[in-house]
Amino acid sequence: MSILSGLSSMGLGKLEDADIYSESGKPGSKDSAEQQEKPFDENEMLLDKHAECPVCDKKFTYRAVKTGRARSVGQDVDLRPKYDKFDPLKYDVIVCPHCGYAAMSKYFVRLPAAQVKLVREGICGRVYGVANNPVLSYDDAIRRYKLAIASCIVKKAKDSEKAYCCLKLAWVIRGKKESLPVDIPEYDQENKKLSRDENEALRMAFEGFINARQKESFPIAGMDETTIDYLLAVQAARLGSFDVAQKMISEILMSRSANNRIKDRARNLKDMVLEQMKMKGEFS
Repeated sequence: MSILSGLSSMGLGKLEDADIYSESGKPGSKDSAEQQEKPFDENEMLLDKHAECPVCDKKFTYRAVKTGRARSVGQDVDLRPKYDKFDPLKYDVIVCPHCGYAAMSKYFVRLPAAQVKLVREGICGRVYGVANNPVLSYDDAIRRYKLAIASCIVKKAKDSEKAYCCLKLAWVIRGKKESLPVDIPEYDQENKKLSRDENEALRMAFEGFINARQKESFPIAGMDETTIDYLLAVQAARLGSFDVAQKMISEILMSRSANNRIKDRARNLKDMVLEQMKMKGEFS
């Protein structure tokens, strides 16, 4: 007999069989089930934002990550940010659905008339097949970054913008590679292809940042000189140019303006480079 039997005589018969401790999460209770963590829904991390295209002047909405919703879980050696459960990097390219112009959010601003003319001639009316889904897959994001790079080429953007876009494309490709199910039939083949694509994007980023460092004033792509040098060192090591990597690392360690955090990263990178040189293997 339930300890609550007799409540029906007081008008509370529905509670006679209630679990007294349901609110404290006793297993099997209805309230406990409701308190269990809901399945992750990427759509809940996003919101609609409004923009006006600097090329065709038309207004549209696009998906962006809500401020403070992405939980950081660290960085890769090349400063790629990593987050819990989803990848905000997928949403950093804005594509105008009317004319096809694309750019990373920090560069999607008013353009000089000469660049507008170039984009209208080289991009507008030619773009198709770009997903505008509420939630983007990695393939969707990769296509959008490639379109942003194409827009950079057409509008003759600075090398720093091209390089930064190539770097973030590499990061998104890496994200796809990390999320690749290991049980798919073509896993090895697809993993190798993604690694090649990532390395190619990193190579183009390296080339662009080298050019930008020689021709542009700091900050470059929002980064100071030490951060750029560190990125170049990582990319050089990844691409097998260990002499360049060591040179950049030495400059960081001897720099009076570099903070302790970046110097610690440089020391760790130096150890990794030396180890890879001994092994003569792939830097990762």
